[in-house]
Amino acid sequence: MTAKKILVIGATGAVGRAAATALEADGEVLRASRSSELQVDLEDRASLRSLLERVGTVDAIVSCTGAVPFKPLPELTAEDFEAGMLGKAVTQISLVTEGLGRVADGGSFTLVSGILTQHPVPAAVAASTANGAVEAFVAAAANELPRGVRINAVSPNVLRESPGHHAAFKGFTQVTAAQVAQAFVRSVHGIETGQVFRVWG
Repeated sequence: MTAKKILVIGATGAVGRAAATALEADGEVLRASRSSELQVDLEDRASLRSLLERVGTVDAIVSCTGAVPFKPLPELTAEDFEAGMLGKAVTQISLVTEGLGRVADGGSFTLVSGILTQHPVPAAVAASTANGAVEAFVAAAANELPRGVRINAVSPNVLRESPGHHAAFKGFTQVTAAQVAQAFVRSVHGIETGQVFRVWG
């Protein structure tokens, strides 16, 4: 099997680090984030375009990033929902629309959503909404991507490595970043498209 050239965005976070490390077993991994040598801010379209120009053609683009506000519904404003959609959904959608010309024939995109799409916790309405948008986009886009390009999403449960979130996820089965990373490996090296790979323990 020919080694793939894989761009991992959000590579300094717990999931991104684990995914990049797992993908390095069978490919050349380019690690990008706001703080790495390959810098990118997905909320800045010019920054994204600059990164894509710098890395050239790749076999896969992986996203392990997304920020959303957590507030009780009565406190959420329209601006909060806009921020959540931008931070988690619009940025990842832009990654696909901007990155499509940089992905080789038969390549792939892998985005990230989360268990909150189906199983919300208190104060997570904005997060659940943004995650749902990501999954809907993946399902629809898979039907129209050209040149055999595939797209999937990974939906992780709360991470064992993120104790600051554990109190909000009482009764949920914690998963490790290494477990989540294998779903990204499956997406990059597999043949499925339009799927959501759930890592829920």
